Amino acid sequence: MAGAFSLDSLARDGVEVGKQSSFAKLVPAAEVESSAYTQYSQMLKQASEKNALAPDDHPQVIRLRAIAMKLIPFSYEWNPRARDWNWQVNLIGSDQVNAFCMPGGKIAFFHGILNKLNLTDDEVAMVMGHEIAHALREHARERMGKSMATNTLSKIGGALASVYLGVDPRVTDAVAMQGANLINLKFSREDESEADLVGMELAARAGYNPRAGVSLWQKMSAANKGAPPQWMSTHPSGKTRIKDIEENLPKVEHLYQQAAKP
Repeated sequence: MAGAFSLDSLARDGVEVGKQSSFAKLVPAAEVESSAYTQYSQMLKQASEKNALAPDDHPQVIRLRAIAMKLIPFSYEWNPRARDWNWQVNLIGSDQVNAFCMPGGKIAFFHGILNKLNLTDDEVAMVMGHEIAHALREHARERMGKSMATNTLSKIGGALASVYLGVDPRVTDAVAMQGANLINLKFSREDESEADLVGMELAARAGYNPRAGVSLWQKMSAANKGAPPQWMSTHPSGKTRIKDIEENLPKVEHLYQQAAKP
């Protein structure tokens, strides 16, 4: 990666997505990330047992991890804890058009999204940046907090006391239950739009062409006859995403040009 920049510029030069939701604070980050790690490990174990986990020397695994290594350093200013995450990138042998990054930096791609869409490196970086953005902006933790506020408002005070004062160990069980479906969590359209923009900036700073977001969503729409694929079932339409990406390109294209300088 080339191109000089100041750390201060990361906070103001690029896309604008506002502050993180206060709902995330209702659920301890460490508990969410621990639950995610457990689920991710179980997924890898199951994939391995079915001979569906790509080995470390698989060309696509090497490719994905190389792209991740370029993106990850630009994640730290979005979430300081990301420096301490045990980042992992793995490839699952499935035809699903799917990819995700769980809390704590646990990334998985499925063969289907690479093969069916014939993704370029720039397009892979846009997908990966988008998924990393969900983890950085703690959308899973936010939605868990919203669920807690909506469904168990009367118990929040006691739950928080348990977490921070160690009064009631059952709170860890409650958090684990909240996080039981992190892999299948569907984010809101607002979260998806935010992840598109943050991911586009991450990719641009890492030297990947942010215009690939347009071709990516053209491919997505064509592959699914205009409808979002399963992993995007609650997401904005492809046309809306392309429009938002095009409107925000001026905010990140100079970052890409700077990073791409020899």
